[in-house]
Amino acid sequence: MNTHHGWTATPITLGILRGALDLERTGRGVLPHRLPAQAREQIPDGQLAMAESQPSGVRLAFRSRATAVELDVVATKRVYPGAPPRPDGVYELLVDGHLAGRASAPDGDTLTVDLASGTAHSRPGPVETLRFTGLPDDEKHIEIWLPHDETTELVALRTDAPVRAPQPSDRPVWLHHGSSISHGSNAATPTGTWPALAAALGGAELINLGFGGSALLDPFTARAIRDTAADLISVKIGINLVNADLMRLRAFGPAVHGFLDTIREGHPTTPLLVVSPILCPIHENTPGPCAPDLSAMSEGRLRFIATGDPAETAAGKLTLTVIRDELARLVGQRAATDPHLHHLDGLALYGATDHAELPLPDDLHPDPATHRRIAERFAGLAFGDSGPFAAENR
Repeated sequence: MNTHHGWTATPITLGILRGALDLERTGRGVLPHRLPAQAREQIPDGQLAMAESQPSGVRLAFRSRATAVELDVVATKRVYPGAPPRPDGVYELLVDGHLAGRASAPDGDTLTVDLASGTAHSRPGPVETLRFTGLPDDEKHIEIWLPHDETTELVALRTDAPVRAPQPSDRPVWLHHGSSISHGSNAATPTGTWPALAAALGGAELINLGFGGSALLDPFTARAIRDTAADLISVKIGINLVNADLMRLRAFGPAVHGFLDTIREGHPTTPLLVVSPILCPIHENTPGPCAPDLSAMSEGRLRFIATGDPAETAAGKLTLTVIRDELARLVGQRAATDPHLHHLDGLALYGATDHAELPLPDDLHPDPATHRRIAERFAGLAFGDSGPFAAENR
């Protein structure tokens, strides 16, 4: 419809959203979700509930001759007492695949999380209007990538020319599941997370199910993957199981089998790539749990430490080294009867040499340059001519 300002207002529906599995109607607008409602009903903790509502890889997509676009949003600002302030989330507008503008919402709802006690409280905030102007006056494909790490309610979309649904894409849909690294922790922009960069390099449409702190082999996540249309699937397993100290080796193998079995119920022959953890020195040979370094926080820095005892690996506690060995063994066993199942050692994406050059700033998450390196490595190994996601293997 046309507004009294001469703008065209377009309802925000799943028809113009990519990368979201569900859309919840709220009192102010709509909230994209990366897990469906049935899965969300089974979420046992606030961490995953927060992570899946952060729209990593989610973007509005439409065609229009518009030269100006306005998007009303309510962003959730996270505050961690004692830690450095978080930067505002970034919204990126792309025209025919090329960056044409960036914006941020300086205010919004506030979620304050005490890392030491694990408590949280929220405060409501205002609607902010993002404006993108000076776009070319011709028919074009427009995408607005939402902040990868900032929950965003979408209130209204306005343009100075009518909006049409995007043309069907001929690119394969790549669904990826992983931890905060896949979610995009420490990336600077939503198109700068390593899965977004790898999708662009590999010519794929991304569905990013990377959940900060929450890649924990949850059955409801496996069912969500099973029930989502995808041409290519990858699952990056390991780091959260260690830093949450969630299970022992005896439970790990059967849990991985069960996770993969569920995915295969819906995708029996889809290329499925199991990726083991990248290098993380604090957890290579030391089990979890992982905890914030309180001494660093007292100095205004955010760092993490491993608090487990390396000797406990003999009793079945998990480390990244243990998980890499077990995943390689398990995938090799299954691949004997599943020719579309593949394994990728995470150290090929980021290993000791990379760490010497590009150390993890908080000892747990990569910086923007490292996200790009991981993306380039993954694109070459997975989408390259001999990779499991190469066109001839689909």
